[in-house]
Amino acid sequence: MVLGLDKRAVWAALPLLGLAIGHFLDKKETERMTMFRDKSALYGRPSGSEDKPPSW
Repeated sequence: MVLGLDKRAVWAALPLLGLAIGHFLDKKETERMTMFRDKSALYGRPSGSEDKPPSW
């Protein structure tokens, strides 16, 4: 027993903790990738379309 919790409670909370950490890291990666929107040559717009708003 650790801090008043038995082993079953710890093993039940462990996947939830992993899910929360994974969700946090996924959100951070999405925020980081927003810097690269519309900057790829593959998906770029033709020149002369600077007056249009970004696609996102």
